[in-house]
Amino acid sequence: MPAPHTYITTTIPYVNARPHIGHALEVVQADVLARFRRQHGDRVRFQAGTDDNSLKNVLAAQAAGQDVREFVDRNAEAFLALGPALSLTVDDVIRTSRDARHRPGVERFWQACAAAGDLYRKRYEGLYCTGCEQFYSPAELRGGRCPEHDTAPQHVAEENWFFRLSRYGDALRAAITRGELRIEPAGRRNEVLAFIDGGLEDFSVSRPAERAGGWGIPVPDDPRQVIYVWFDALCNYVTALGYGTGGEQYRQWWAGADRRVHLLGKGVLRFHAVYWPAMLLSSGQPLPTDIAVHDYLTADGRKISKSSGSGADPVALAAAYGPDAVRWWLLREVPRVGDADFTVERLIARADDELANGLGNLVNRVVAMIARYRGGRVPGPGPVAPGGEGLAAAIRDADRRIAAALADFDYRQATAAVWAIADEANPFVNRVRPWDLARAERSGDAQAGRELDAVLSALFTACTTLGVQLAPFLPDAAVRITSQCTPRGGRLPEPAPVFRRLG
Repeated sequence: MPAPHTYITTTIPYVNARPHIGHALEVVQADVLARFRRQHGDRVRFQAGTDDNSLKNVLAAQAAGQDVREFVDRNAEAFLALGPALSLTVDDVIRTSRDARHRPGVERFWQACAAAGDLYRKRYEGLYCTGCEQFYSPAELRGGRCPEHDTAPQHVAEENWFFRLSRYGDALRAAITRGELRIEPAGRRNEVLAFIDGGLEDFSVSRPAERAGGWGIPVPDDPRQVIYVWFDALCNYVTALGYGTGGEQYRQWWAGADRRVHLLGKGVLRFHAVYWPAMLLSSGQPLPTDIAVHDYLTADGRKISKSSGSGADPVALAAAYGPDAVRWWLLREVPRVGDADFTVERLIARADDELANGLGNLVNRVVAMIARYRGGRVPGPGPVAPGGEGLAAAIRDADRRIAAALADFDYRQATAAVWAIADEANPFVNRVRPWDLARAERSGDAQAGRELDAVLSALFTACTTLGVQLAPFLPDAAVRITSQCTPRGGRLPEPAPVFRRLG
């Protein structure tokens, strides 16, 4: 039976500034899913990228007094640097202004929607937030300001191309309620259904080329207009697969994939769970199977954003504290529902407490005890060590608990299943006191020797299990743990620290 095919994507961020720690959250979550599914036999494609064709990028370049192309390229490189800095296994990256696959794919998508009768021109007046790159109705504003950026929108009057979103309300509702388009968590699903039930209005999918500064993809057969950045950007999920040329990648990873998973923040839910599926229905393509929505990282209770400069640089954080510490904070601290406040102090505290003092200390103690009491030779497996039932259960249940948590996109619960092994193992060491068993064995107590073998075997199994189960979450640390637990010439290597203390 062929292996399941899982296609995992992140949103593609605007490159109007350098990335902040909030951008790291989504790519790390996607990397965990990709690594876990590969570990369990799936064929996986993990795709990321940058959204270059945005008016925000043009305005930011102008404000900086720089050429738009040079400005966009420089900031895009800063986003691409997240890959090596955070040990990501990204299979493909698309840059919408540079990638030769993108424009023909967007043009083909546009033409498919036009052929379905879903594109038309009309004059429109409305309130436009450049930060969101979208129009808002007065009722959607908070005190006359954008609810996402807390800025006053511009009044814009122009003639644009529109997409007939109003045609697709019933089909979208049916796909969501039948589970064909799964949106997690449930609160976000309900939010989308409420938006659909409120009545869908057609939305603008182009902008005058003059207002866009000539930046973007021209509308086919209408060069005075450029394609709206969200229509353009959403297409990246299929254009990177060769949709514009009908390539094999598209047939394998979109049309033929078992799962098509989008990860995204709550601020762009409407675009991904309403506009994008409607565009796919119009163009005759399959829908995503899963939309996983995360909330925000905050600093002092306020959303971290590129424009505010409030977010720490994730590449600099990884350089200073290591990718393990950054990944672990993002996965352990951020809840499935709700925002999480980031500080460097919290990152250090979590890493020192759980990584250095917890996981690292456990591995170091176990390898050292096997060296001291058994000459580095691991005792063979035996019965459950006395008092080790909780540890045995944590080891036995880890994979099942991780799989269940990741099926719900709950990274905090998934890492809790890994942490449970160390959380059981360290107290177990202190209860059974292997050093006392070793002393009794040296005094001629054979039973104490057998108990010591059982204890060391159980603890060694805990460490090797950590090496396996940590791999999707902390791949670099997992390699170090596995190396510590791999005999060479029948003996374990000399113990060495797995994590350094940061505080």
